[in-house]
Order: sequence, then C-alpha cells, then structure tokens
Amino acid sequence: MSAPASTHPTSGSQKAAMDRMYRLTRHIYDATRKPYLLGRDRMIAGLEVPPGGTVLEMGCGTGRNLIAAGRRHPGARLYGFDISGEMLKTARRNVEHSGLEICLAEGDACVFDAEANFGVAQFDRVYFSYTLSMIPDWATALAHGLALVKDGGRLSVVDFGFCEELGTPARTLLHGWLSLFHVTPRADLHAEMARLAKKSGRTLHFERPARGYAQLGTIC
Repeated sequence: MSAPASTHPTSGSQKAAMDRMYRLTRHIYDATRKPYLLGRDRMIAGLEVPPGGTVLEMGCGTGRNLIAAGRRHPGARLYGFDISGEMLKTARRNVEHSGLEICLAEGDACVFDAEANFGVAQFDRVYFSYTLSMIPDWATALAHGLALVKDGGRLSVVDFGFCEELGTPARTLLHGWLSLFHVTPRADLHAEMARLAKKSGRTLHFERPARGYAQLGTIC
C-alpha cells in the first residue's frame, strides 16, 4: 500500500544514505544487531495493546519488531514504514514468511501521512526502536510520532543511551563505532520527551536500563 510521499528538507539525502547503507547489510541486519539493540523486546512486551488496537512503528527496518509485536499481541492491527526502500524489501519478505497481516509503506518519520498510506489517522500505540538516533531532525520526528497517537494511547521510544554507569572509555568506544553507521545517541531525548509530555498534558515514564546503555521512555 502506498500514497504520494510528503517531503522534509532532509528526506532525499536521508533516503539515499539509508539505501546505500542497507542495500547489502539488510540481509544480515537482524543477526548482527541482536546482541546490542537492547530493550526492544522489553518495550514490545510492555505495549499492552488493547484488543483489536492499532500499532505503528516509525522506521520499521526489517519488520522484526512488528512481527514480534504481532506474535505477542494477537489481534493487534500492525503498521510500519521506513525511509529506506532497500530495507523494506527485507521487511516485506519477512512479513510474508511470518504469516501475519502487517501493512508497510515507504516514508519519512518527520512528515509521514498515515491516513493517506494506511487509511488510519491515529494509533493506540506508536513506537520508535533505535530509530531516532539515525534521524537528522529527530525532535521533529518524535513530535510527529506523538501527533499520531490517539487520545489515551502511548508513544514509546527505545534507543542508545550514554553509558552513565559504564564509564567514559566504554562510551567513547561505543559512540565512535556507532558513528560509522550514521548513529548519534540523543543526549536530549529525556528532556524532549518530557517537554512533549507536558505540552500535551500527558505523563512520561523514562528509564536508562543496562547501566545507561539504553534509553527507554513512554509518553502516556
């Protein structure tokens, strides 16, 4: 399912960068990322999707998380999009093999038109999984994600943190390595989620699991 894509100033360059990076690595992405994308399954387990509820992943990658969500939350209606057409090739194949009904589309997290692409304006659960650290205008994407949440719904985020309890050498090594893959952990993620929660009259639960290796937040 697809619709004319909305654009953002960085859409073209970001799509080109992601397609270059994932043209080959998409084939081994899930096997190589499992050891260090910590907290994804914990976030998915905590979605508490209402019966027949809608779930949207902002930047769905290979579809791995949506498939996991579908298996953990039977009956949920699942949607996802990604800016990389290359990555979506793997996502569509994985979804087909899973036997689950998951709607996918190509789009930019800063401006994605869910109603045009999926016929759904807002969702019960929206989440970002290790995505904001790869989006140049991540604060805009975060705000757009919250705008796609229904009243009474939740926005969840899991991403790289700052290794507060692991020490400077570990942080320097990890962040230097991540930069090779266009990944920049967001130092202001907590503050920005808190600002959005307050502005929208919602509450924020935020933690830093694995001794600060990850950041995990939910606006509800």
